[in-house]
Amino acid sequence: MAICVAPFRSLSSPLLRSSAAAPPCTAKSVVFGCPSLRNLVKQQLTSRPMVSSSGGRMNCSAQVETEATASAPFLTDHAKLIDSVETFIFDCDGVIWKGDSLIEGVPETLDMLRSMGKRLVFVTNNSTKSRKQYGKKFESLGLSVSEEEIFASSFAAAAYLKSIKFPSDKKVYIIGEAGIQLELKQAGINYIGGPEDGDKRIDLAPGQLMEHDHDVGAVVVGFDRYLNYYKLQYATLCIRENPGCMFIATNCDAVTHLTDAQEWAGTNVSFISYSFICSLEVESLISNILCNSS
Repeated sequence: MAICVAPFRSLSSPLLRSSAAAPPCTAKSVVFGCPSLRNLVKQQLTSRPMVSSSGGRMNCSAQVETEATASAPFLTDHAKLIDSVETFIFDCDGVIWKGDSLIEGVPETLDMLRSMGKRLVFVTNNSTKSRKQYGKKFESLGLSVSEEEIFASSFAAAAYLKSIKFPSDKKVYIIGEAGIQLELKQAGINYIGGPEDGDKRIDLAPGQLMEHDHDVGAVVVGFDRYLNYYKLQYATLCIRENPGCMFIATNCDAVTHLTDAQEWAGTNVSFISYSFICSLEVESLISNILCNSS
């Protein structure tokens, strides 16, 4: 089954304007959003070979890369494309909404797709909210979206740690917001840090020694509006001094859409700050899921 990454232009009806490039109509799923979603698709398909037009077998992720980057013909038959697709994957920030403002044409488009029996999936690499919180945001915008249809990077971080059987006697130190906390709690993973450390300050008096929890087995970094030097130092100590401590970034976006007025500095504010921590390989969770591959 081929999956195509569609260059997204507008959700206004009709679903895709004739001036927008479109993937071949043999696809079963179409992704609407920024190129960073390519890794999500590729990660799901890497181990699943497909049959090429010549009859040979090829890696699906390579096919996705080819279809995503190759020149595509202009879309001339909207109905044919929609009929050929089973699942539509939508980014949220900048695609469904900007800040707290719904993008024009979204409700009509989603209603149309649902009426045709299409499966909808909403993904976001913004870790500030949990899936449940995103569900409430959809509701506040007048959109009916179930929690099972939402895939947030906060959930991905918790799911990843659970999948590797993160030890129950270990903790996660969070540089991020409530979304990561709520998803870790839902997964039964112990954590410290987060917004609660936003007001903490460092005492740099001569001879001052900062203590840290030696049971921290992972540092998870997401978008954090309350980043400070205390958090940087605490995470640095955990990574450098706790044997085997993992460093996980939920995403690596340079900018984000916090409001509809302008772009705002993204998680790279945190991510770049950590580039000097140590020579350890950074295990970036969403390099597997939602990070921009370019």
